[in-house]
Formats: sequence, C-alpha cells, structure tokens
Amino acid sequence: MSQFDYDLFVIGAGSGGVRAARIAGSHGARVAIAEEFRVGGTCVIRGCVPKKLYVLASRFADEFRDAAGFGWSVPEPEFSWARLVAAKEAEISRLERAYSSNLEKSSVATFPTRAVITSPHTIRLDGERLVTASKILVATGGRPIKPAIPGADLAITSNEVFDLPSLPESMLILGGGYIAVEFACLLQRLGVKVTLVYRGETILRGFDEDIRRVVSEAMVAAGIEILVGTNLASIAADASGCKKAVLTNGQSRIVGEVMIATGRRPNTEGLGLETVGVEVNAAGAIAVDDQSRTTAPQIWAVGDVTNRINLTPVAIREGHAFADTVFGNKPWLADHRLVPSAVFSTPEVGTVGLTEDEARAECGGGVLIFQTSFRAIKATLSGSADRVFMKLVVDKVSDKVRGVHIVGEGAAEMAQLLGISVKMGATKADFDATMPLHPTAAEELVTLRTPVR
Repeated sequence: MSQFDYDLFVIGAGSGGVRAARIAGSHGARVAIAEEFRVGGTCVIRGCVPKKLYVLASRFADEFRDAAGFGWSVPEPEFSWARLVAAKEAEISRLERAYSSNLEKSSVATFPTRAVITSPHTIRLDGERLVTASKILVATGGRPIKPAIPGADLAITSNEVFDLPSLPESMLILGGGYIAVEFACLLQRLGVKVTLVYRGETILRGFDEDIRRVVSEAMVAAGIEILVGTNLASIAADASGCKKAVLTNGQSRIVGEVMIATGRRPNTEGLGLETVGVEVNAAGAIAVDDQSRTTAPQIWAVGDVTNRINLTPVAIREGHAFADTVFGNKPWLADHRLVPSAVFSTPEVGTVGLTEDEARAECGGGVLIFQTSFRAIKATLSGSADRVFMKLVVDKVSDKVRGVHIVGEGAAEMAQLLGISVKMGATKADFDATMPLHPTAAEELVTLRTPVR
C-alpha cells in the first residue's frame, strides 16, 4: 500500500495538465487533478477555441461582400453579438464536459478548487483539506498582464473580451503580438472601429519581416488604424461611459473600450513553489530541464507556466512526454524545434521554420529567397483586393527548406502540412519535384523557380 493518496497530483486542468493526467492514468497511476476555474484551461475556455470561433464569425462579413461577384444577391446581413456569445458558450461548455468526461474515464479524481503545495508531497485544497502525492505536476498556464499606467483597471484583456455585454462602437487595442492583431482584425469585421497602438516599429515581432509588412498593410487597407512607435500613457472614463486613452505621442482617442494585449505572465504566484525549492525566474516562469523537471525533486511543470513555447499543442506534447516517461516506462522528449505557428488574423498567417533574418544568421553558406504575391482565384470574381503571399527560405549549400511563410486564406492549414516536410528535411529540389495541384493557391509553393534574392 502506497504511503501517498495519489501517485500523481496535477495542478491545473488545461490542455497540458489534462493530457498528462489521462496518460498517467492509462499507465495505471492513481491520479488527481485540481482546477480552480473551468476544466479545459485557457485554450478551451478563453483562448484558442473561442477566438477561432469569433474569427470565423467575423469572416462572414467578407463572404457576404464577395458573394455578389459570384452571382449571389445577399440581403443586408444583420449580426448579433449576443447570439455569437451564446453559441460560443454552448460550444466551450460542451468541450468542458468532454474534458471532464475523459478525465473520469481515465479514473482521474477531479477537485474543482485551488491547490497549493505545502511540502514536497503535500497539497492543500480549498485552503483546508490536505492530500499527498508521490509526484506533482504544475500546469497552471498563464494570464494576461496590464502595464502599470493610470487607469489600467478600466481596460479589459483577452479574458474579458469574449463576454462583453455588447460590442462597443470603437476600441483601442494596445499591443502588436498575435493576440492584439487577431482581435483587431475580427472586431473590425464585426463592426467595431479599431485603433491598434504598438510601441515597436512593426507589428508581430518575431515573425518574418515580410509577413509583418504584408499583414500590417492588409489591416490598414481593411480600415484598422495602426499607430506604431507609441504607447498608452493613461486611461480615464468620461461621463458618457466612454474611455479617453492618452498616448505617449501626444495624441488621444475617445473609444468605447480599451483592450490591453501586451503579454502574458505564468501563473506561479501563491502556489507554494518557494516552500519546496522550485526555481522561478524573473519572468515568473518555472525553470525546467528538457524532461520538464523542476529544481525540486518529484515536481515537474509543463505548458505556459514554463514559458518555453506558449502554444497548446506544445503543452499537450510536454504533458504526454512527462506521463509516458515517468509512469509508462517509455521515455521520450517533447521536440521544440520547427513548431508550426499561425496568426488567425484576416488575412491569416501560417509559418514554420526560420525567418529570413534567422536563416541568414544561421546558414553560413547563405540563403536563397523564393517568394510570390498574387490574387487568389476567388478574388478574380469577387473583386476583392486581397492577395496571397508565400515565401520559402532555402539554405544555399544544403538546398534544405529552412522556413516557409504564408499570408492568405488557408495559411494555417498549409503550414501544418508543410511542417511535416520541413521537419523531415525536405529540400527545394523535393518541392520542385512535387506535382502541382491545380487550381490551388498552394501549388505556388512547388512552382517557385527563381530566387528573388
């Protein structure tokens, strides 16, 4: 008989924690999991899933507009924010039930409460009950943060934007990362006048420079005001309920709502990590090795709380690797190289591998850049000015494709499949030898013959 109540206790029932719990349970471990909010975590409840649903809703504005070019007569469409919010809530509630059901099927005990580590093998629940576990996994994710400026409490974040009682006529969004860009695009198409404020020179820092330029130009063309090289100085509410956003460039905007999307911070406060010797860095992230082990014996951490690659599939893979390694006698590591990523802006971004600048720094023999920009076949009849952009970054010596970057409809779907090719080390010759599928946008990826630089 074990001296502990459980073999594994997981703190946080998001994607990474749930996967780890279920896999450990499948290996015969006695597992429990605690979640103080809703099972499913950020991705399911207030992240990837509801965001993608809202993005899809926003794109119908373009579909209605484009339909006329294909012979359709569409009555003036009417959008209901309340119906969208209700439909979203129904879907994420269904997913939450599915997650809970899967935990139950895996014989995982679920505690809907906050959990705090009080000793290397002890967890306090609800501030009172104590349970013990041989091993502990921290998978508490992250949360949006706000800058220390006057009136910041008047702003919302990506947590609250999904459930606004009504859509404001106008919104100022602070930030230039994928969250800020995605919400700027979707809200603008749902009828909100959007101003995006970013302190850097170009939005989407970390992405390929051409991607950043193309998306920025498309957003401006769609009617989004982008102010770069500036920041938010303060927010104040006026008598009408609107908010005055004062900027560091001396300008101000009166808007219905201010949304702050300037970054996220790992959820590590108040977990008792310091009492057991778990190292937390200056950014608030738990320090782990390549096996997700913390600096404390028998305590591991996965997902956004470690601030490695903050993407849901990465958290899931880390959780799975942990459970197989520790409980299944099947050791393996989550591979953080060549992870495909997407920005669900409109137009959409899909990318995998190195940016052009990264490749030039890494490839000693130089790189070749193949790229194209064109109107998709749909735009020829719709009259839309939307374009598709594609770029291949190729190692000049090995001929390996080191990066693929796409802007346009279906970019994320293409990036997922291209991730297989790039991961396998495909060369430009392999791309060239692949027969095009016509007529598609993706065929351009295998018909690029002449480098642009």
